[in-house]
Amino acid sequence: MDVGADRGGVEQAARIVSAGRLLVLTGAGVSTDSGIPDYRGPGRLATPTPMTIQQLRSGPEAMQRYWARAHLGWARMGHAEPNATHHTLVEWERDGRLVGLVTQNVDGLHERAGHRDVVDLHGRVDRVLCMDCGDVTPREEVQRRHEELNPGWSEQTVVHGPDGDVQLEDTSGFVVAPCLACGGRLRPDVVFFGGSVPKPVVEHCFDLVAQASAVLVLGSSLHVMSGLRFVRRAAALGTPVVVVNRGPTRGDPLATVKIDAGCAETLGDLAIAFA
Repeated sequence: MDVGADRGGVEQAARIVSAGRLLVLTGAGVSTDSGIPDYRGPGRLATPTPMTIQQLRSGPEAMQRYWARAHLGWARMGHAEPNATHHTLVEWERDGRLVGLVTQNVDGLHERAGHRDVVDLHGRVDRVLCMDCGDVTPREEVQRRHEELNPGWSEQTVVHGPDGDVQLEDTSGFVVAPCLACGGRLRPDVVFFGGSVPKPVVEHCFDLVAQASAVLVLGSSLHVMSGLRFVRRAAALGTPVVVVNRGPTRGDPLATVKIDAGCAETLGDLAIAFA
């Protein structure tokens, strides 16, 4: 494994990614240039503890805590714009250079940039699902209802975290909107910590790995198994793996090349291989 953003590592990665059709796996480091914080990037003092699906289902107080914070977090996440990495990957898709794109992100920025074929491994935060009847509602509609039920709540100054979360201790005054269809409990249509990616989605991703000439990981620490398993499958098949991430990842021992650098700058260098 070659490690680092040195010229040799980038040139080796460029040879790999230009040799055939790629499967790209993206993580939170792809969206940091759009102003969305990541979980484990360099310089982060503490890793935030996300709410698990078990905690969310535990009762009204947990639901209140989740939505009080998520309502404030949407002010940033819901209006983030795609960055250079998203746009470069759209160009690669249009040019037929990709087998597919699998993202661990829930922000929808790949689609907003124009990507047509994206596997949203962990779901989408811009869709809201009723846990009781299964009804699906656009996030903006739920955001509007929460604004009406909680006047002045959005005026608070908070520190934003990953996936639309914020640092906020007192959430006791927040009024949670129920499902309009059945009066049930709402949550974003995402895979919470403690939940599982649907098996058909996992199998589809394994199929993409089998079709790819190489796997390119962008901006993921591969800390969770949902993404790491595809790198492991690629390595077992003898498929080259290029990892681009600031800081170490769990996939480093399996990588053919590891580049410790930002996604946008490195992708710009790799794009030259396709010129």
